[in-house]
Amino acid sequence: MGRACRTISPVIPEPGAEQDPHVADCLKKYTSDYTVVSRKYQSYSSSYCNKDRMGHSEGMIYQEYEVDVEDTPTQFERDSNKRQSIHMNETPRGSWASSIFDLKQSQADLMLPNLFDRLTPETVDKNNENNRQEKRQDNIFSLYPQQEEEEVIERRAPAEVPKEHFGHRILVKCLQLSLEMEVEPIFVSMALYDARERKKISETFYFDLNSENMKRLVSNHIPYQDISTLSRACTFSITYPSPDVFLVVRLEKVLQQGDISECAEPYMKEDKSAKEEKYRSQAGQFCDRLGSYRMPFAWTAIYLMNIVTGGGSLEREPSRSKDDMSTGRRGSMDRGRSGFEKRRSWSPDTYGASLDNFRPITLTVSSFFKQESDKLSDDDLYKFLADLKRPSSVLKRVKCIPATLKLDISPCPEEVRYLLTPDLHRVEPYPDDKGRPTKDILEFPSREIFVPSTTYRNLLYVSPKYLNFANRQGSARNLAVKVQLMSGEDEVHALPVIFGKSSCPEFAKEAYTTVTYHNKSPDFYEEIKMKLPGGLSEVHHLLFTFYHISCQVKKNEPTTPVEVPVGYTWLPLIRDGQLVVGDFTLPVSVDRPPPRYSMLHPDVQLNNMKWVDSHKGVFNVSIQAVSSIHPQDEFISRFLNLTHSANEQKLPPRLTETSFENELKRSVMDLMNAKGDRLVQFLHLIFDKLLYLMVRPPVIGGNSISIGPTCFEAIAQIVKKVHELLEEKNDINGRNITLATYIQYGCNIPHPGLLQHGIPTMSGYATLGRPSSLPINKQSCLRSTSNPDLAGQTPTSPDAEVAGFIGTGNLDRAGSMRGDDTLSNNIPKMRGKKLIHEEFALQWVVSSGTTRDLALNNAWFFLELMAKAMAEHLSHVDKLEAPRQMRFPDHFIDDIQALVSMLIRDIVDRHIKEPPLIKSLNTSLAFFLHDLLSLMDRGFVYQLISQKNVTFQTLHKMNLLQDSTGLMLLRLDFIRIVCSHEHYFPLNLPFATPTTPSSGPCSPTPSTGSITSHSSYTSTSTLTDKGIFYQLTIEFRQQHYLCGLVLSDLSAALDTYNPVIHHRAINVLRNLLHNHDLDIRYTDPEIKGRLAAMYLPVIGIVIEALPQLYDPYLEERNRHSIHFDEEGNRINQKVAMAIASSAVYKPQETPFDPSETSSRKAGLNAEATRNLLVCFMWVLKNCDHKALRQWWSTLPMNKLASLLDVVHFIISNFEYKGKKAMNQCSQQTLKKSTDMKSKLEEAILGTGNARTEMMLRRRQNSVTSGDRTPPLVSSEGNNGSGGSGRLRWRKDQVQWRHSMEVHESPKPRDVEIDSHVEGSLAAEVSMISLDLIELVIQIAQTSDLMQPLLSSALRVLLHMFALNQSTLVLQNMFSTQRALVTRFLDLLFEEETEQCADLCLRLLRHCSSSVSNTRSQASASLYLLMRQNFELGNNFARVKMQVTMSLSSLVGQNQNFNEEYLRKSLKTILTYAEADIELQETSFPEQVRDLVFNLHMILSDTVKMKEFQEDPEMLLDLMYRIAKGYQTSPDLRLTWLQNMAGKHSERGNHAEAAQCLVHAAGLVAEYLNMLEDRPYLPVGCVTFQHVTPNVLEESAVSDDVVSPDEEGICTGKYFTENGLVGLLEQAAGSFTMGGMYELVNEVYKILLPIHEANRDFKKLAHIHQKLQEAFTNITRQKGKRMFGTYFRVGFYGSKFGDLDGEEYIYKEPAITKLPEIAHRLVGFYGDRFGEDVVHVLKDSNTVEKEKLDPEKAYIQITYVEPYFDYYEYRERVTYFEKNCKLKRFMYATPFTLDGRAHGDLKEQYKRKTILTTVHFFPYVKTRLSVIERQQIILSPIEVAIEDVQKKTKELSVALNQDPPDTKILQMVLQGCIGTTVNQGPLEVAMVFLSKVAEGKEVPSKHHNKLRLCFKDFMKKTSDALRKNKALITSEQKEYQRELERNFHNFTDKIQPMISPHIKKSKHKSKESRSKRAQSPGASQC
Repeated sequence: MGRACRTISPVIPEPGAEQDPHVADCLKKYTSDYTVVSRKYQSYSSSYCNKDRMGHSEGMIYQEYEVDVEDTPTQFERDSNKRQSIHMNETPRGSWASSIFDLKQSQADLMLPNLFDRLTPETVDKNNENNRQEKRQDNIFSLYPQQEEEEVIERRAPAEVPKEHFGHRILVKCLQLSLEMEVEPIFVSMALYDARERKKISETFYFDLNSENMKRLVSNHIPYQDISTLSRACTFSITYPSPDVFLVVRLEKVLQQGDISECAEPYMKEDKSAKEEKYRSQAGQFCDRLGSYRMPFAWTAIYLMNIVTGGGSLEREPSRSKDDMSTGRRGSMDRGRSGFEKRRSWSPDTYGASLDNFRPITLTVSSFFKQESDKLSDDDLYKFLADLKRPSSVLKRVKCIPATLKLDISPCPEEVRYLLTPDLHRVEPYPDDKGRPTKDILEFPSREIFVPSTTYRNLLYVSPKYLNFANRQGSARNLAVKVQLMSGEDEVHALPVIFGKSSCPEFAKEAYTTVTYHNKSPDFYEEIKMKLPGGLSEVHHLLFTFYHISCQVKKNEPTTPVEVPVGYTWLPLIRDGQLVVGDFTLPVSVDRPPPRYSMLHPDVQLNNMKWVDSHKGVFNVSIQAVSSIHPQDEFISRFLNLTHSANEQKLPPRLTETSFENELKRSVMDLMNAKGDRLVQFLHLIFDKLLYLMVRPPVIGGNSISIGPTCFEAIAQIVKKVHELLEEKNDINGRNITLATYIQYGCNIPHPGLLQHGIPTMSGYATLGRPSSLPINKQSCLRSTSNPDLAGQTPTSPDAEVAGFIGTGNLDRAGSMRGDDTLSNNIPKMRGKKLIHEEFALQWVVSSGTTRDLALNNAWFFLELMAKAMAEHLSHVDKLEAPRQMRFPDHFIDDIQALVSMLIRDIVDRHIKEPPLIKSLNTSLAFFLHDLLSLMDRGFVYQLISQKNVTFQTLHKMNLLQDSTGLMLLRLDFIRIVCSHEHYFPLNLPFATPTTPSSGPCSPTPSTGSITSHSSYTSTSTLTDKGIFYQLTIEFRQQHYLCGLVLSDLSAALDTYNPVIHHRAINVLRNLLHNHDLDIRYTDPEIKGRLAAMYLPVIGIVIEALPQLYDPYLEERNRHSIHFDEEGNRINQKVAMAIASSAVYKPQETPFDPSETSSRKAGLNAEATRNLLVCFMWVLKNCDHKALRQWWSTLPMNKLASLLDVVHFIISNFEYKGKKAMNQCSQQTLKKSTDMKSKLEEAILGTGNARTEMMLRRRQNSVTSGDRTPPLVSSEGNNGSGGSGRLRWRKDQVQWRHSMEVHESPKPRDVEIDSHVEGSLAAEVSMISLDLIELVIQIAQTSDLMQPLLSSALRVLLHMFALNQSTLVLQNMFSTQRALVTRFLDLLFEEETEQCADLCLRLLRHCSSSVSNTRSQASASLYLLMRQNFELGNNFARVKMQVTMSLSSLVGQNQNFNEEYLRKSLKTILTYAEADIELQETSFPEQVRDLVFNLHMILSDTVKMKEFQEDPEMLLDLMYRIAKGYQTSPDLRLTWLQNMAGKHSERGNHAEAAQCLVHAAGLVAEYLNMLEDRPYLPVGCVTFQHVTPNVLEESAVSDDVVSPDEEGICTGKYFTENGLVGLLEQAAGSFTMGGMYELVNEVYKILLPIHEANRDFKKLAHIHQKLQEAFTNITRQKGKRMFGTYFRVGFYGSKFGDLDGEEYIYKEPAITKLPEIAHRLVGFYGDRFGEDVVHVLKDSNTVEKEKLDPEKAYIQITYVEPYFDYYEYRERVTYFEKNCKLKRFMYATPFTLDGRAHGDLKEQYKRKTILTTVHFFPYVKTRLSVIERQQIILSPIEVAIEDVQKKTKELSVALNQDPPDTKILQMVLQGCIGTTVNQGPLEVAMVFLSKVAEGKEVPSKHHNKLRLCFKDFMKKTSDALRKNKALITSEQKEYQRELERNFHNFTDKIQPMISPHIKKSKHKSKESRSKRAQSPGASQC
């Protein structure tokens, strides 16, 4: 494979550099092509490619669903919303509706042609089948959701093609620089700095924006300009986005006399024009003399985060810019601070993503900070940058220079024209030489980057930092440093390798630093960039020359030299064979260095040399290299140097042979100690060297060094270290993508040359000079079908080889592996030469201890490298066309077998203790065997696969296996990976079995061998029974080995109770079928049929799993219970054995015994059920239906019934829910929680720990960061999978790790596309289900014994009708339904009455469809049903009744259907009746018209119900009225009563729901009593009157009676004994929920005799248990029970229509306040009539209607209480009895005779209003109309009597509390005799009794009653005082005395009035008063 080159030509060093062997090795690594091994058909393997779900346009058939059709309101609906209220009691049915709708004027739908044709059943079936095949989806899996990425364990993440690393790239274009005074050239540079890391993170970009006039001023000093130095645009790369990155721009000018402040002053003056000419003249002189030297001038910093995130005051429009500098605080400062404050919460991930897609911006910087001469160092700059982000007084003191710099900043596009690399090589595309180039600016990452080098780069950056000449004698003040790279010591040896800055030559021999005027200790910020020679030697060094620059010409010395050397120092670049880098402090020599100085370091004291400051270090310099040649690591360098010595067989100096061997081994092992980034950078080269050492160990002194084990261990160590360094690049299988890239692209496997048979010997090994590509994929090679990858034409069919292995069961190594000696002799053999795959296998097998563990930990690397080495070897020795048995030598095959056995042992032994390791090892081994299927003898590979089974089985027999759950999961993963091979199908020998036709080859690329190998079946089996291939028999598993393993595992997994195993096993099968379905090789139906035939046992497996399937619609379906054994979550031994042992090795198979169906089976969840069923559907869809029919004809009926049950589950699980439902479902709901699943798995496997959780979070975090940003920390966590919100700690020092894949941020789901896909899937599933139903019906026709299957088929079909189906599917369903009914009329109308009812309901529902085609089909089916029922007996009463009941049920339960559509269907049915010529002479058309009219009436009622959807009371009134209208149709009345119960339950009115059910039960009891007289059944409604007296209205009185014997009457399932019991049990449940426990007892009193008569003791026990609970609740809730609250509601005003003037009693939930009901009613009627129209009357007085506004609607709401006569209190003792069976209510209204509501005691009257309702509460409704009104007027004295009685009652309650409550007692006492209230009772006595006591008034009975009440009041008060005295503590004694004093005062005053005939002395002692108070004579009133 050719290596992609970014530049126009490969980057190579100068000529001659490749003479250095290390440089040559590196160059080969960076320039030679890749050797890639690929298999011809590997793209068809699921481990390599992703067969995507079909898009919305790729051949998908769009389906129309009614649930997605938007309805527009009809004109009627718009009119009906404006209608007024109607009274519900008197309107005759249908009169109002019929006046609006005339059925005859409705539009009928299209009629079906040929509906009445009499066709044979065979013709009908044929036509239906042809129709079903139209518009079908070819691939069901193209519509099925993809598996989660982490589940696709067979997917090997593709290795990335090696490429140069870039971070987030931004493009900066420099447009303009202008100063207010343009007198001299200004030179600009920019670089990125990270203020937090305090590091420069890019090299410096130099650019020149001067005008040509300004450039001419320095033209004398610049010989020419190269185009590469004229760049004004650059790209920066940022790997680690940080909120502290600044773009620092520096301005420099030509050196002048004077310090920076003096030179900058002219630019800062307000008036510049006056002296501009003077300044221009001075500048010209300085440029002419000092044009080569620069001085610092100004700088600024741009806060990058503001640019990216839009913070600060930057303009986003490219055409505009903003001047930020007007306020004195300069632009970059303000931007920096505001952006930071606004974006403080941004995470690096978010920031990094923004760097790639922020909006381009044109930025104008309008002033610069003046450079301070003493603040030039990097430390000073970082302080300034930190100050930019926070308010600081430091920057306020910095002066600014007005200047305008205009920049364009944007994300870097993928392709930039005229781009130069940092080495100045041209990048594709580079159109011509005329364009101004853009430069790639090299990044200096703030932390290490772990990426292997891919291109040649050899750059050196020299940064002088500081010079201290303070102690140097003489004149040395204007100091400049000249830097040169020398290859010798003379001036001519200065190399032209220094990159030019701007507008100058591309390369120079020297570079100068800037000059700080009159500073003997200057700081420097220069960065001098050099191109290092490829071959560096010890003579190469850096020479630093220090000059004093003379800025002015002295008058007496006109020839003063410009530069005077004042010091020298140097730095050798090579020391101990390594490049010298780092920070250095060097001494400076005053004198020029002596000859041969470069060999020494300046630290060495040389004679006769004079040093500045006594040889102290006075010059600081930093050396940084960016090189893909020099490792810059001592361990790597030492290893590479020693390997070169070994290759050249030369001993390094000072080393003996023994010491060299030890040194070489130590250098190999020391590679582990190398720095991580350097190790990864040179990873490919290091691995190549280690592999070379393994197969070609050095020969020193004639002896070969044994270095193989050392290298093997070193490779394992390095692989482990890379895994740790690059964790984010490890895929789900533990493979590291960087290492995988090495294996696939980077590795250079050494192969020995062929030494025999005249084949020219290749020079040694192909380590350096590898071919561009191996001829692995030569198209000219003839290939066999079964081996179309790496093999050529083979003399033996590999399929026969597999069949031979399976048939014998054992491998004969001699026959199978060694093969033909004659053939083997013709193949050249290589002796004494090692091969890498053989060496790996050998070293691994013989390894032990740490080395073995290391290899196990990273087994995937060694196994994949071995597989590649094997493939390359076969190509290299031309064995690709050799027979498989001859390809590899015996010793290697033995090693492979030993290696696999060792790995299997490790998996079994260590899977519990080290789950993550073993999981990775298991997948690695599986991938290895998967690869070997393409390389080695397949029989041998099968033997390796089977070793796992044998090991597992043996361990079980020895009872060594403690927990097999983990092993089962590992085994499933193993099988999944092995079966992902691209030739899985031919590997299973899918031909010449009885289930497949034997015509034509099965493979898409057949060879002669595969075609003739049909005989392999007969060679493996002599069986003739086809049944053995329909089930999982031994013969099946022998023939289809891999498929047999998969299905055996599935079958055994479903017998476990572990959901993880279920999920995993089902997904193995699902994955296989998914890949078959979307494999373009298998699009031919015949080939697909053969594939499906291989999976026929799936049908039996699913049937066995029937009790486990999930059904969203049938919760009541009896599932097998789930039990766990003592082992907790372990798998029982029987199940484990079933999984462990392959049928190939089992001597016999135990037949399935239905009685052994394990009740331990666990139910599958919804997802697992869907996955299993979609596999079932795929097999049925693609299998040959003739073969299916032939097979199923032999099955027993219960199996076929089970098949239909499976279809029931299928259509339930794949129902299409509609766009709205999909829109509402959040992504978390639709997508399964992978976190929970993995946690469950970890809990089982024991892999859950803090580290793995943290790693998982970090890996998930990395997927959002593209391929550039490292996952530091995220500020926001996503849901489900991929979120990082749970990251618990922040690690700032995370190194850059190239994330595995580029994942786009999650996009919002496209509901439109998703709905089309889901709809197409549901439609295809339904069509397959229809095919299956038809097939079963055809089989059932053949035998009378199979007739019950027809009932099951119809039941499933009806269930399909109940779900959302597409229009196309419905059309076919109706055809099937009509055919089925036509064929089996007797069954439907005589035996399956319930199904007849259900069918009518389904047809009616579709008659109201909004889709005209569906209505046409449903109308035709319904009419045909009536016609067929009529033809049976000249009457279709049954259908008539069922349709009527169905419509009632439909409108009662579903308020959303459109009656307009149903009306159209009714009109269509009428049209059919009129067009039916055959039956015109019969009564049938007339009966149809009657039925349609009746249905129309029900429909009209429905219209009214729609009007009152928001008014529950009115709605239930209407439903009640409709139910009452069906008094003569008990079935329909029952239906509506149940509808009402449902409505009540929805609103929480459980008591009313129970009443509806009791009424229904009473109705059933009446008719049951007529049908059969059984003594234990209730005799009718009268039995239920203890529950509610209202039930008597259900009595079958004379005019209501209908005969229950009539056709179609009382035929529903409720008109049976069981139906009655069911209704009563429901009623008892509702009473319980309503808290009416006493009525539960009454209901059960009716039920008990029934169960006693049936001896149903289980039910009796249950009832008594329920009774116990009810009675317990009564006692436990005593005093805490609350029932309804009642209100009187009156409606006044013509707006209410017939409600005007009506009064109702409303029952509301307990503790409902009057404002709550008022708010509800006002809200409803306000919406109806307008908020301004509705008013609430605030009082409860009698309404005078004539005074009300006729345009308004008035509502009067009054709280009422139940009213009882005195005699009723004797019967109503308990709280419940006072709140049940209520019919009378009372409210009181105070008034005075003069019209006021309140007055004095003597004039205060009260009106009591008693209302009587039409029925007792609770009733089937929550409001009842008032039928009687009675008023009682109380005189003032009667009002007073009531008040005193009320006070007395409060005292009595407080006294009788148990336990006594002191606070309540004291509160009541205070209210009776407290000082503030004693005027109350006393005033009553004074007003009404004083005159009687004085004899002025004759006492009446009311006076006497009032006296008695007072006496009782005083008695209770006295008792309360005594009780309080006994309860109080010492602190309340004073309070008690106060109460007693008040009581005595009260008694003294009132006593004369209540005992007027006893004369008392006015002067009684306290004792006598106390005595009198303690024994008052009072009687109860």
